[in-house]
Amino acid sequence: MPVDYKPFDKAEWLRLEKKADELRRLTLKTANWGGSGHLGGAMSCMDAMTILYHRFMKLDPKDSKMPDRDRFVLSKGHAAVGYAPVLVDFGFMPEEELHIFNLTGAKIGMHLDANKVNGCEFSTGSLGHGISLAVGFALAGRVKGIDYMNYVITGDGELNEGSNWEAAMSAAQFKLSNIVVLVDNNKCMIDGRTVDEMSIEPVDKKFEAFGFNVCRVDGQNFKELNDAIEAAIKNHLDGGDKPTCIVMDTFKGAGVDFMEDNYLWHYGALDEEKLKDATASLEKYYQKRIERVEKEA
Repeated sequence: MPVDYKPFDKAEWLRLEKKADELRRLTLKTANWGGSGHLGGAMSCMDAMTILYHRFMKLDPKDSKMPDRDRFVLSKGHAAVGYAPVLVDFGFMPEEELHIFNLTGAKIGMHLDANKVNGCEFSTGSLGHGISLAVGFALAGRVKGIDYMNYVITGDGELNEGSNWEAAMSAAQFKLSNIVVLVDNNKCMIDGRTVDEMSIEPVDKKFEAFGFNVCRVDGQNFKELNDAIEAAIKNHLDGGDKPTCIVMDTFKGAGVDFMEDNYLWHYGALDEEKLKDATASLEKYYQKRIERVEKEA
């Protein structure tokens, strides 16, 4: 079951903020090294990946296939330019692999290949399959008598895919309380704003109707993310019979002023000048977030 995590106090909050800042910076460098990447959606879900990997998930980079590890699926697999740095930073792969991100001969590509990338549970990129994978992982654990958490990050645009909702029905039908779906609700997709292209709201009410425990949080606030994930784990450990959905209200390109809330940064490239500007913006963003911790912790 989940790792024995520390109390969420000011020191823990600051630790997570520092790690998320490091990972956002590494994501920008990865896109620069590789020539491009799906930066907008990677930045919007970075806080969720940070708190899962660095607070809650039971993982061991020296034994990436241990049977009782927690499972994570990045269903919105195009955000791999952010997910790959998370895996590398955690110790699953050497940083040198990021220096040739998506280039000829690289193990780490635009969509991660689980056969080449250590720590990646499943190859994703074709949208709409992550929740189905989590259902399979959870049922396999039940059959084998092994208990672990199964986390999925999906996107609001991705939820246009009907396969998500078939999987949601299955998760509820089989009472898979160890499934936690985190919706990166950044309100943008490749062609525009989701409300204009294919609105998914009210996404929280939809998952509730499909039989999930649901909460809605600021996806760029570690305190709110922490409380929601803790509640999901507690629900499972206490014998709850519903999966959990955490709707995370986020901003595409969070932290970089010229990307933030701009659907045109679904995919893009960073030359040296843009990288310098983006890094400077992240510094201001980090300071703002530290100020919030000092005020609210």
